[in-house]
Amino acid sequence: MSSPSSIGHFSVWDYVVFAAMLLVSAAIGIYYAFAGGGQKTSKDFLMGGRSMTALPVALSLTASFMSAVTVLGTPAEVYRFGAIFSIFAITYTLVVLCSAEIFLPVFYRLSITSTYEYLELRFNKYLRLCGTVVFIVQTSLYTGIVIYAPALALNQVTGFNLWGAVVATGVVCTFYCTLGGLKAVVWTDVFQVGIMIAGFSSVIIRAVVVQEGIGRIVNDSYYGGRLNFWDFNPNPLQRHTFWTIVIGGTFTWTGIYGVNQSQVQRYIACKTRFHAKLSLYINLVGLWAILVCAVLCGLALYSIYKDCDPWTAEQVSALDQLMPYLVLDILRDFPGLPGLFVASAYSGTLSTVSSSINALAAVTVEDLIRPHFRPLSEKKLSWISMGMSLFYGGACIAMAALASLMGSLLQAALSIFGMVGGPLLGLFALGILCSFANGVGAFVGLVSGFAISLWVGIGAQIYPPLPGRTIPLSLSTAGCNISSSSNFTSSTENPLTTLFHTQAEEYTRPALADNWYSLSYLYFSTLGTLVTIAVGIVISLLTGGLKQTTDRKFLLTKEDFLSNFSWSKSETPEKVEVLNWKPFTLASEGTDNPAFSHMEMKVSGNKEKVNGLHI
Repeated sequence: MSSPSSIGHFSVWDYVVFAAMLLVSAAIGIYYAFAGGGQKTSKDFLMGGRSMTALPVALSLTASFMSAVTVLGTPAEVYRFGAIFSIFAITYTLVVLCSAEIFLPVFYRLSITSTYEYLELRFNKYLRLCGTVVFIVQTSLYTGIVIYAPALALNQVTGFNLWGAVVATGVVCTFYCTLGGLKAVVWTDVFQVGIMIAGFSSVIIRAVVVQEGIGRIVNDSYYGGRLNFWDFNPNPLQRHTFWTIVIGGTFTWTGIYGVNQSQVQRYIACKTRFHAKLSLYINLVGLWAILVCAVLCGLALYSIYKDCDPWTAEQVSALDQLMPYLVLDILRDFPGLPGLFVASAYSGTLSTVSSSINALAAVTVEDLIRPHFRPLSEKKLSWISMGMSLFYGGACIAMAALASLMGSLLQAALSIFGMVGGPLLGLFALGILCSFANGVGAFVGLVSGFAISLWVGIGAQIYPPLPGRTIPLSLSTAGCNISSSSNFTSSTENPLTTLFHTQAEEYTRPALADNWYSLSYLYFSTLGTLVTIAVGIVISLLTGGLKQTTDRKFLLTKEDFLSNFSWSKSETPEKVEVLNWKPFTLASEGTDNPAFSHMEMKVSGNKEKVNGLHI
């Protein structure tokens, strides 16, 4: 391990590489702002004119939720807790299956733009409002974390001012969102996935060279207990086991892929249902590739620092800073490569934040403003949408300040999705899978789900589980030859929260803290979903749910599943209808656009629609 003085610093070339990544991203945005006559209609702007094909959308889906939190958090997670994290490969497969086979067919058939429109069509407008408000709060929080993570990396690697970087990230994304619309977001994501893979690859290749072969990395990891793939302990209190990752992870991530506006908005923008499903399945390969890269980086981290852990030796103040530390350590003789790594962390952020701001503005205008201010013209709505983009850009920067107070980045991000995503997933599942579920049952179920999830989630933040539950693996500083008073990084931990936690543990740990609050963070979502569905079913049955008749198009039907096996046949009539309808789409004023559409939520209005109408 090198002493701090010999750890590299950013050279001019690193800044050049980093700036090039930002410039290419901005150039793609500018290109789509003007290409093909620019964004003629609002439909072009937010739904890509419903003409996207599977491959770019797949890569875009991968880029958005595999953000800087993945680039920095996952390798540190593997370093600290071992490669059991790679079991998420199974989780991702289940998630994509659920999203493509349960949620996508219903959303695509209804040609909806805001996923929360479904809640009004199926239940009532109050549930739509609940869903929208929850989505806005949840996404703002998550986006805050995503902006804060790479700023942390930049602060660690380059000495960039932490909050300067946070504000810069937010400003760049806000500008970028209002420029080129969905097409620009999707194509910059394609470019950014390439950068993320390149950044990871440079670290892995160099680490293999430094350690003289991948065999040594695997060997070190094996003897250090890092290759702990199979842990079938059924205890739900243990942080990561095979079951918590496969069951809990599936619920958490289905909440993101199946019903989250930022993701759904993109695969619904595909030109046919076949392309939409294909995009999810191709995206699975992307998720696997990024997961393999991140786990390999984590094992390389361990192999290189097994005798001198920089975290214990106080060379870095947080586990999330280990990757940038490693990059400057092993790549210091290669000008431009540390810049490439930071660009890869930043790439994840740009893609996630731009899609989040876009989805937030869309949902606000479509679900909150339009129903209450009917006479607004297309022009006014477009200005309001731009204003909303600016507003949410600012809100996300403010949320980044909150993220700095919230412990380990990865867990904070996932626990927010778990707490809030779970009950929402339960609400949609109730609507799509249970024909007898009614508005009363759905509402009581949703409230119960939130109450339980937030109780556990907030309890776990106040009384973090004891090390026995999380099972961190051993780290050594035996081979260090440095003084521990190094001032290489300033601590980014907030003294207040640390103080609060230590006091809470010293004085009192209630009985609940060691069982109920110690539930694995991945189960927060599962708990929220199951409580919502169970309560929703019971209340619906008690309030006469069986007497109501629900239109079959709001439910998952046998035909939806069977059509997979005859897609060539089922695609054809769709295309014929599209040809017949083509002349009319020219007059459409952005029916597919969440932010500007004139379409009101009338069930009858949807009856004339066909899946591939707006090609």
